[in-house]
Amino acid sequence: MKPTKYSEKVLDHFRNPRNVGVLEGDDVAVGRVGNPTCGDQMEVFIRVEDDRIMDAKFRTFGCGSAIATSSMVTEMAKGMTLDQALEIERGDVATELEGLPPIKMHCSNLAADALHEAIKSYRARGGQELSEALEDTGPELSCLIGKEEYLDKGVYLDVMAPEEFAGKRVVVLHTGDESIDAALELTSQTDRVVLISPEKEIVTTEELAEELRTSSVKVITESRVLEIMGDYEVEKVRVHNLDEDDEYELFVDAVVVIE
Repeated sequence: MKPTKYSEKVLDHFRNPRNVGVLEGDDVAVGRVGNPTCGDQMEVFIRVEDDRIMDAKFRTFGCGSAIATSSMVTEMAKGMTLDQALEIERGDVATELEGLPPIKMHCSNLAADALHEAIKSYRARGGQELSEALEDTGPELSCLIGKEEYLDKGVYLDVMAPEEFAGKRVVVLHTGDESIDAALELTSQTDRVVLISPEKEIVTTEELAEELRTSSVKVITESRVLEIMGDYEVEKVRVHNLDEDDEYELFVDAVVVIE
């Protein structure tokens, strides 16, 4: 992580995260949020006694900000009643961490959502009626900036007409086997296809893995596309390297997002 981009408190919670792990038992509930497209995936566990959170832990796959916010939200929630914990918002977590870069507020600051999901799970399991505040709470799954703006201007949700990609520089977001099929199909039209995945390795069938290995598709792992950019149509994407927590830009003509 780059010190110039993060507060000392964020760096501390990233390097020395509190409450890492899982909780088990009848008095435990878990909340999960995340998006394969974005890369950050979080689990928050809470142990509840007399409507109060007595303990909280987390497991998170993602960048330093995702880990830091998960660590902080579990610290904040311990000792609170469930209703008090429901009032914790993303901005509160960022404030406790003495600030986050704007892009991290959008995609990586999901820990409060995971906490709310854990409370929802606990109350639903106990047959309790959810409060109005909880009904409006849920993970924000769409965190790819520019996807809607550039639909039909270089962003594609399928490859029903592969000929449209002839000779283009194409980025395909890995969201499962269908996206791998799409990347492989596009190699019949262009030799400049990049498959980007937030995972450390592409997990798929042996057949698809072999096809991918022997194809011209360039695979980039532990990365995610943060933003699609251009004047009137797609010209480039901003990519976050999750392993090194660094960002860079790729010049492209098309982005394929199969959800």
